[in-house]
Amino acid sequence: MKIKLPDQTGRMVEYMLSGTPIAAGTLAKDVARVVYSAAHVVADPFSAADPGGPAAIDWQKTMAFRHYLAGLGLGIAEAMDTAQRGMGLDWGAALELIRRTREELPDALVANGCGTDHLAPGDAQGVEDVIRAYLMQADAIQALGGDLIVMASRALVRVATGPADYIRAYDAVLAGCDRPVVLHWLGEMFDPQLAGYWGARDFDAQMEVALEVIARNTAKVDGIKISLLDKDKEIAMRRRLPAGVKMYTGDDFNYPELIQGDEQGYSHALLGIFDPLAPAAAHAVSRLGAGDVAGFRATLDPTVPLARTIFRAPTQYYKTGVVFLAWLNGFQDHFIMPGGHQALRPLPYFTDCFRLADQAGLLRQPELAVTRMKTLLALYGAE
Repeated sequence: MKIKLPDQTGRMVEYMLSGTPIAAGTLAKDVARVVYSAAHVVADPFSAADPGGPAAIDWQKTMAFRHYLAGLGLGIAEAMDTAQRGMGLDWGAALELIRRTREELPDALVANGCGTDHLAPGDAQGVEDVIRAYLMQADAIQALGGDLIVMASRALVRVATGPADYIRAYDAVLAGCDRPVVLHWLGEMFDPQLAGYWGARDFDAQMEVALEVIARNTAKVDGIKISLLDKDKEIAMRRRLPAGVKMYTGDDFNYPELIQGDEQGYSHALLGIFDPLAPAAAHAVSRLGAGDVAGFRATLDPTVPLARTIFRAPTQYYKTGVVFLAWLNGFQDHFIMPGGHQALRPLPYFTDCFRLADQAGLLRQPELAVTRMKTLLALYGAE
């Protein structure tokens, strides 16, 4: 199958599809690793809502995608940054998303983003405001029976004067949690407003604060997800976690190596890239559970070039690539995103994603993908 795609100069060049769609495996209950896919949301394309207002969500398509992920045996990290949390998905829509997932998939492995995004950073006057904001969301999610992922707070960055304020805030929030939570350390490449998190700029100093928070609250911490796109930093912290506290990789560049692990341990997974890579993730971790490390790497390693393209700088716009692939693969009928984020990447980004998804076997219906790619090209004036 062929399609003409523009090269870097805009010249149309014939591309021959070569990939074989991955046959999805299904993760068993006794998986080798805990695996969460941070799932995107599907916008309502017919909404008259302007960017900046409440999110307009196509609930039917959004929930259908979650049923698909759960059917593969994957966990769902709900209402996270992949769902455009704080970048198009407001707290009201996030809570509704959490409620619907809890009701429709009561037996699935689901953890839910708990943050402070209903509190504008400029409205926070001190750490107590941040604590109250966290606990308001925590109480609302726990009232639904949901587990928590405690997300990083833009408001806390604004009001904290140093590490002691972070420790104070997290001590108070974790004291209000009913069950162990996953902490989320999101790097500034994903959200520039989180620069200097944990009250420091140097990684080693930041890590010490995060480790102190965990050590003080070990009974309330299931694990920590760090999204720093630096495998050495993740491994360094992984080796210092208390017994029983999991490392969840959020490294969308180096996930095969980190999930495989080494002689001193391994990372579980909580990844936005496991939204478009869902069938590969399920198949690969199934192979790992069967002791087939070579099969695990043979499945995931070819997906890394695609992941690095989707998450290339400016990394906070990676959601555009995730939703683009969902559209190519028929999970939604349009390529519209909350807040108009479909326009936040240039055409060469989309053509690169198309080629690399094909080569990794991640175009599950190549004919449909080609048709939709041609539609996108036509919108850009490419014949």
